[in-house]
Amino acid sequence: MNISINSVRFKADEKLESYINDKVGKLGRIVDNATKCEVTLKVDKPESDNNKIAEIKLSLPGQNLFNSKQANSFEEAVSECVDTMRVQVEKYKNRE
Repeated sequence: MNISINSVRFKADEKLESYINDKVGKLGRIVDNATKCEVTLKVDKPESDNNKIAEIKLSLPGQNLFNSKQANSFEEAVSECVDTMRVQVEKYKNRE
């Protein structure tokens, strides 16, 4: 599965990219026919709390799964996104 990370108006550091690749890569072990996964990171309002947004779009044959979470850190938002995406993938697999 090809994982692409897009950070909007900032440069994600190597540690964050490694964390995302590790967490999102686990989705590839659950569903083996995923073609690509796009992760988008955004900062909503820099002066406020809970302002980090992570979005994951997982491309599967015949369907795209999407999830977005907002948290205090990108790691927390990505982790919540992956957990929710795991539930969506299980539902997708049960429909096949």
